[in-house]
Amino acid sequence: MTRGMPIPETVTLHIPFRVVKRGGRKEMQLPDSAAQPRRTDNTLVKALARAFRWKRMLDSGEFATIAELAKRERIATSYMTRVLRLTLLAPDIVEAILDGKQGPEVTLARALEPFPNSWQEQGQLYSGLTGP
Repeated sequence: MTRGMPIPETVTLHIPFRVVKRGGRKEMQLPDSAAQPRRTDNTLVKALARAFRWKRMLDSGEFATIAELAKRERIATSYMTRVLRLTLLAPDIVEAILDGKQGPEVTLARALEPFPNSWQEQGQLYSGLTGP
């Protein structure tokens, strides 16, 4: 457009996408050829932050047991132990999650499932799920 041209009343954009369900909510998914912006999963990032905060509180001696800390935080001990396990994730996986480079398959529910202790095995488990 140039300065002298009138502004059209209607502009039509065609954007190819599909609607997919993910974790009980609907998301727009662009085609594989489209560059997709990095999106951090705030739920997953919040769980990582909690896990490292709780670990620091336990390591410092502020709380003697997980049960004591869980009671203070008003959450189930079993949930706290599952979230605390996130502190055992390989640093490159944690960094990918914080940078939003994890694939859509990496959700909090999946991260809370049992995973190998070996960082090398974790890398194999999550290979293909993290972006470049």
